[in-house]
Amino acid sequence: MKQYVAKVLSQHVDLSEEEILNVLEIPPSREMGDVAFPCFILAKTFRKAPQTIADELASKLEDPMLQAKAIGPYLNFHFDRSKYAANLIEEILAKKDTYGKSDLGKGKTVVVEYSSPNIAKPFSLPHLRSTMIGNSLAHIHEALGYKVVRINHLGDWGTQFGKLIVAYHKWGNEEVIRQNPIEELVKIYVKFHEEAETHPELEDEARVWFKKLEDGDEEATRLWKWFVDESLKEFEKIYQLLGVRFDHFLGESFYSDKMDRVVDELQEKGLLVESEGALIVDLSEENMPPIIIKKKDGSSIYATRDLAAALYRKDTFHFDKMFYVVGNEQSLHFQQVFTTLKKMGYTWANHLVHVPFGLMLFENKKMSTRKGTIVLLEEVLQKSIEMADQIIAEKNPDLPNRQDTAKAVGVGAVIFNDLKHNRMNEVNFSWEEALNFEGETGPYVQYTNARTQSLLRKSDFTEQDLLNIAGEFLQGEAAWDLVLLLSQYPDILIKAANRAEPSIVARYLLDVSAQFNRFYHQERIITENKEEQKAKVGLAMATSYVLQHGLSILGLKAPEQI
Repeated sequence: MKQYVAKVLSQHVDLSEEEILNVLEIPPSREMGDVAFPCFILAKTFRKAPQTIADELASKLEDPMLQAKAIGPYLNFHFDRSKYAANLIEEILAKKDTYGKSDLGKGKTVVVEYSSPNIAKPFSLPHLRSTMIGNSLAHIHEALGYKVVRINHLGDWGTQFGKLIVAYHKWGNEEVIRQNPIEELVKIYVKFHEEAETHPELEDEARVWFKKLEDGDEEATRLWKWFVDESLKEFEKIYQLLGVRFDHFLGESFYSDKMDRVVDELQEKGLLVESEGALIVDLSEENMPPIIIKKKDGSSIYATRDLAAALYRKDTFHFDKMFYVVGNEQSLHFQQVFTTLKKMGYTWANHLVHVPFGLMLFENKKMSTRKGTIVLLEEVLQKSIEMADQIIAEKNPDLPNRQDTAKAVGVGAVIFNDLKHNRMNEVNFSWEEALNFEGETGPYVQYTNARTQSLLRKSDFTEQDLLNIAGEFLQGEAAWDLVLLLSQYPDILIKAANRAEPSIVARYLLDVSAQFNRFYHQERIITENKEEQKAKVGLAMATSYVLQHGLSILGLKAPEQI
């Protein structure tokens, strides 16, 4: 709807369609119009009062779909409901899963770093946040025409491997670990931290072993490779279940031979200074603590690897923007990394974006690997699938392919439960909330889509028949409100991209679902009047395409029957 107004208006004012889109508003009441253009921004150009500009534009604009009316300094547009509804539905049905997409990002590349679990640690429920927020951002930018590079920055390097090697030598049993690698490695990792509380010398041993690993020690390298291989097998099972993919698994270790460039360049540019035996970059002028480049023992730190990674990615992928989907607790770290890159003279550091998010709790409790209080994501997903299957069996026992549907609903419930929240909010996982078919949940949106599909099956129309409908049957408030919502989908994707906020898409899908169900309950859709039925089924199918595409953006499937 806004796009249509922008296209018409751009022919009469010296502004691009994009500039007009950025200022168009939705009036506070329906009586005032469907879309409003504030004429203040034209006052300097026209050298007239905004109200005069609105009056003059209203008299000039002629369009069969629109009626323009000046109300004070605003130019308000009323759409012909019948014509607009028919045109929009036909557009959506013709485009199908491409409705909402654009070429906004054509010729541009974005890199998205997300998920990034730690090797030799289980893929726990909190990892869901980075994984699915990043996955959604990748989908959103692809829909807007960007080339997207997906990177899993695995936590496969650092002092924790020194700890794990010490723990393995002291308490590990190779045969036992090979039978259940991740669970057994976590046990000895937790034991290390318990023992280190009374034996702090263990921390020193761990630092020594990590330094050996960085120096290429044979035993350290052998164990490290084993830990990595076993972890990747476990992670891949989770990613397949979630339907998540990556273009590159480039963990921290990948940059171990690229850190010398960082150190040398910082040295050459006079940015590297010694402090208590360590090498740092002083950021006091930026009101930040220093960033450590090399520790006193000569080993690296993850900041050094992030600097090396940023340089490598820019050289390799030539990105226009790069997103780091990492928890809010790392905000200072990324400020330090971005600031250091700017001090090194890299102006492209202005296009590096940290996408933070809040904690995920399970039954109001924080989870911790060190303390052994973790909830495995695979177990949560499997239980959710089982619970979804039980619910579906009660509602529709004869449903074909019930197991596939239960998987789609169960996994989708867990994903949507996360993504419907503003990413900065703390999320508390609740089975009752996630799997509710009536509340603000993934199953509710999926069930609404299945309802739209059932209407098509009940009618006598093919999808081709619905490409030519009579809009006069869609002028009622419930139908028109749904049409208005569907028209907003392209804007929703742009807004979600601009704010790096998948919840905008999730909340929109909930609004569309709620409005479709109001339309479904308030109006008879399968009627004796074939033209009326065709128009209403056409609106249902247009709703289905938007729901399906929106769900896919979030990483959910849309079963035709539930």
